[in-house]
Amino acid sequence: MERSRQSQVLSKPLQMVNLQRVLELETWIRKTNTKLIQVNGQRKYGGPPEVWDGPPPGAQCEVFISKIPRDTYEDLLIPLFSSIGPLWEFRLMMNFSGQNRGFAYAKYGSAAVAAKAIHLLHGYMLEPGHHLSVRLSIEKRQLCLRDLPATTRHKDLLQVLHALVDGVESVSLQSFKSGPGIERTFAIVTFSSHQTASMAKKIVVEAFKRQFSLSISITWQSAVKLSMDKPPPPPKPSKSVLLTPPKPPRLKPNSAQHPVLPPTWARPPSIPPGFHRAVGGPSNLRHPLLPGFSPAQRKESETSSSVAGGCICTSCGYPYDVL
Repeated sequence: MERSRQSQVLSKPLQMVNLQRVLELETWIRKTNTKLIQVNGQRKYGGPPEVWDGPPPGAQCEVFISKIPRDTYEDLLIPLFSSIGPLWEFRLMMNFSGQNRGFAYAKYGSAAVAAKAIHLLHGYMLEPGHHLSVRLSIEKRQLCLRDLPATTRHKDLLQVLHALVDGVESVSLQSFKSGPGIERTFAIVTFSSHQTASMAKKIVVEAFKRQFSLSISITWQSAVKLSMDKPPPPPKPSKSVLLTPPKPPRLKPNSAQHPVLPPTWARPPSIPPGFHRAVGGPSNLRHPLLPGFSPAQRKESETSSSVAGGCICTSCGYPYDVL
């Protein structure tokens, strides 16, 4: 009796999928030779497609599509939105049952084509009783870096970010007083895309902690511009204690030497000394593979993620080769 109940529960998600629609999708994929990649709860086409003539899309080129019937797939959606103009990317959100989650994103090569898609397809009746909602998608491309030292200089912070991550377009450094004699400094950083901003959000906090012994917080910045009368709310108090930079061990004259640094890391990332002084860190930045770091420290700085045959250093986010 218990086994029959379990089988019913396991088979329930499969009963929710319209198998006829799934077969139609598979037939369309074979006939059109369309490539779909499913990753992180979404099924993606393009980004860019195999045949694309032109630069990557900029701002206001993506539309948000909602009120999609749960058993509707790319065989109907991609041709419909491609009829407005060439698609650079199409992402359909999926769940584990095999149904879509009712919304998707379509990205075009220009803002004008995206606006045309909104004008022509908003309210489009995909099937009886189902009208699509098509609106402009606002990509989050700004991060707010909080708890920066009051002595931080704009050009130094910009140079640091350029050395750590890709896609930094601009930095706005601002300060406000949160109390008598208490001055808080934060920065609004604009990136070239949501993807580059997401990567920076994962890298920068750890890099600042390791390189400068500085704990900062990063949040997504809303599209609403900050007012100096209403500064961003301070983050919740953290129980973490700032770690002091470890002292490099002294090498004995006859001790074994560290491996020779690969050519790609002959010169560490350029971090301005002024920023080190501002945050109270060491004035000479060294990569974890440079002499003076113990094997345990070098091992800690490595991650298992492989990039172009090497690893990513969690100290700075840069790829390097492993000897």
